[in-house]
Amino acid sequence: MKFEFIKYEKEPGDIGILTMNRPKVLNALSWQTLRELREFLENILPKESLKTLIFTGAGDKAFVAGADIAEMNKMNDQAFQEYVDFAHRVYELIENDPSPSIAAINGYALGGGCELALACDIRIASEKARLGFPEVKLGIFPGWGGTQRVTRVLGLGKTKELVFTGEMIDSQEALRIGLVERVVPNDRLMDEARSLALTIAKNGPRAVRMAKTAINSGSEMDLQRALLLEKTLVSLCFDSEDRIEGMTAFLEKRKPNFNGN
Repeated sequence: MKFEFIKYEKEPGDIGILTMNRPKVLNALSWQTLRELREFLENILPKESLKTLIFTGAGDKAFVAGADIAEMNKMNDQAFQEYVDFAHRVYELIENDPSPSIAAINGYALGGGCELALACDIRIASEKARLGFPEVKLGIFPGWGGTQRVTRVLGLGKTKELVFTGEMIDSQEALRIGLVERVVPNDRLMDEARSLALTIAKNGPRAVRMAKTAINSGSEMDLQRALLLEKTLVSLCFDSEDRIEGMTAFLEKRKPNFNGN
């Protein structure tokens, strides 16, 4: 499938770069963009054997400025529900993909764009990034997982402040409250994202994938069930070629050669 609104590149080290590519409309997420994202996530990404996937936006103004409001304004109730359902599926595919994902936030990340960043595992923002949930200014509220994912990151009070006011925050405030993990100069953003991706990629891919499952799934369980999940997954890691290679390499004082098994 030829993509019009997203761009994908695979780089050395099994790192992928997926760019939202509608810079003239600040990379707003139209129906077609979401369809292309789903096609990529369901039918291309599983074949790529990536160790990390970086999401970013084309141009110098926006990561993703949100949903396509002009398109949304023409929808009836049923069409809007289908739009929301489809977006939820896309973001669940990002969140649940075994490989870690990094959001490289190069500008505005508003509404659906901030929700996209929250579906990723780690968020790095440029100094000029602006984040927020302005939906209440349009008579709706964040409905692509925003009220739920951001609550799990920030807690109830700060989530309500952001959602109820609809105001944007800058990258330093986003860092202070824990909405992003790092803030870097704009001209260093992709270098920083690639560096982090390569650091992750050097580690045992099986261990990283299982750690992601343990963290994501365990966060939705009570502590005892989560600890049981952790014990089960780490035992599966121990019974693997990667564990043997990793520990042998450590004892032999050399770099490991992991194969993901």
